Amino acid sequence: MVTVWHEPRAADAPPIGRLDWLVAGVLAAAAVVESVARPDLPWRPLVTVFTLGLIPALLWRRRGPLIAVLVGWGVAGLLAILQVTAHTQDLGLYAMSADLILLYSLVRWGSGREMVVGTAFVTVVVALGMYASAAGWADVFGGTVLLLLFVALAAVFRYRADLWRRQRHEIRNHERLALARELHDTVAHHVSAIAVQAQAGRVVAGVQPEKATEILAAIESEASRTLTEMRTMVRVLRADEAVALAPQPGIADLPGLARTGATPVVEVSLDDSLTRLARPVDAALYRLAQESLTNAVRHARSATRVEIDVRREGDAVRLRVSDDGQADPGPAPKPGFGLLGMAERAQLLGGSLSAGPGAEGGWVVEAVLPGEALA
Repeated sequence: MVTVWHEPRAADAPPIGRLDWLVAGVLAAAAVVESVARPDLPWRPLVTVFTLGLIPALLWRRRGPLIAVLVGWGVAGLLAILQVTAHTQDLGLYAMSADLILLYSLVRWGSGREMVVGTAFVTVVVALGMYASAAGWADVFGGTVLLLLFVALAAVFRYRADLWRRQRHEIRNHERLALARELHDTVAHHVSAIAVQAQAGRVVAGVQPEKATEILAAIESEASRTLTEMRTMVRVLRADEAVALAPQPGIADLPGLARTGATPVVEVSLDDSLTRLARPVDAALYRLAQESLTNAVRHARSATRVEIDVRREGDAVRLRVSDDGQADPGPAPKPGFGLLGMAERAQLLGGSLSAGPGAEGGWVVEAVLPGEALA
């Protein structure tokens, strides 16, 4: 897997908060206290003002990390130049160590270009400071390790934030796929029922007007249920609206798919031992049966009967949906999105799904969910 380094935008950085003001306040207090406690410090008023000048950089370090580094480390570089030109030692307050926070912010929040420019600038300033203080090899090594430690710490937190962002994106993608699958299963089933009822209404409209009226009422009821379920799914995507979520249908709702007053007739057969199923298995069995019925109604030629049979076989549950339609000669057609979604739904639970022409004609869909998925 290739890890993509996230390039943050200004909107990704959090706004100035209480912690930022607390850090700035601590820096200001430390600079004033240290300035009072070190009366022998050369150019003490100027050094104190320069140190207090880091406060805006600390407050803006997340929104503009490169600018903050240029300001903060620029002050350190200017003090190093003054130290070299004035031939003095120890020019600067220990509170200037706050520059390390700016270096951390550069790696944590800056873009790739900002990190390159900022780290190059910091390297030059550090080299100039070590030259001004005539640092030995031990000081050079210790200072380098300290800087690299802050850089590594910032890189770790940045990577963790990127990883969390990618995981959240993947979770959202899975949720979108699940909603798309639910929408397809639900709407396809209802629309197929509406189409069948409309075809029947057109046939009987001329000879049995009262029957056509009943069919129109059934179409209206089916369309209303479709709109209700679609609106419920759309509201789930809106965070600003409270949604009263109903439980997903399961095996107990399968008898509602049965019908005898239209063609094809739908028969539902359930095993009495189908109890204590886990909720994902229960919902999956219903959706698989619903989608299989939809496919049979839409695609089975001259089908007069569709049978839905669910039973327990050992530690597994088997769903079988078959029709008595006429199968087209030749190889089986390429599976569409409906069959692919059904197979994915079964595989997510560790099960399997098969679909194809039956031995005695028609089309058969079989799904088996393993015992591990049961409660």
